[in-house]
Amino acid sequence: MNFGGAHSGQLLQRLQASLQTLPDKPEETPESALRALWCRAAGLQLSVQAAQLQEPPELDAAGLERLDALVARRLAGEPLAYLLERQRFMDLELLARPSALIPRRETEMLGEAARALLLEAAGDAPCCIDVCCGSGNLALAMSRALPSARVHGADLSAQALELARENAALLGLDARVQWHEGDLLAPFEGADWAGAVDLLISAPPYISSARLDSMPREIIGFEPAMAFDGGAFGVGILMRLLRQAPGLLRAGGWLCVEVGLGQGPAMLQLARRERRYDEVRAVLDAQGHERVLLARRAAEAPGG
Repeated sequence: MNFGGAHSGQLLQRLQASLQTLPDKPEETPESALRALWCRAAGLQLSVQAAQLQEPPELDAAGLERLDALVARRLAGEPLAYLLERQRFMDLELLARPSALIPRRETEMLGEAARALLLEAAGDAPCCIDVCCGSGNLALAMSRALPSARVHGADLSAQALELARENAALLGLDARVQWHEGDLLAPFEGADWAGAVDLLISAPPYISSARLDSMPREIIGFEPAMAFDGGAFGVGILMRLLRQAPGLLRAGGWLCVEVGLGQGPAMLQLARRERRYDEVRAVLDAQGHERVLLARRAAEAPGG
């Protein structure tokens, strides 16, 4: 075993000197990245968290060349999750590819809040819909949490849905989640869906188009723009969800959405003005910022 040898020491020094990490991916450090990339060079596909529990295998000369190439790609900005082809989300080990956004810690906050509401839902088989589902992380986390739930995932991107189906198969959940292609809530139009949904969750695009050019290369250069471009002001899709969700939610059902940094106060105000919600609250991050909005469908509301 030569993981602690001179070659790995040199690579670690390079990573320590030059690696740029994002605050919403706290699991990545120079040390954790090197161990995970070492495992990947050895042929293992593990998330960065899972790799920390793995004794790194021996690498031959060809393996060390692969490791050097992986480190170079990471230092050039390619996201660690795409290099590893894995990302941990809540308690799930998921496939990660450039066809879908890499799940972040803020989305775990959304997932944890939504899971708690799902487990409190009335009935034996509550209905849960995840729109803008991307890699399927939220839908799959809900299905894992409550096997009796009727879970649906929807996305505008056929490529993202393909990855979501692969993740469902990887986790053995492919028989428990149905996938739909379409724009936001369009796949759920019709009388069968009206007032039938217990939980509607979404981590939608919410970055304003004007900010895209200033975003880190790790994001704008590799992750799909349609997964984070929220239009001119960044809140257009969030506003559509606030307006349209009550038509699907049953009385007492919940809308759970992730919001961008700084968008929380305005979105909470809009939700509280909407008379079809009778309770609105937020989940705060460690810095006290509103990052998740929860709104409950009123039992009776004018304009139902």
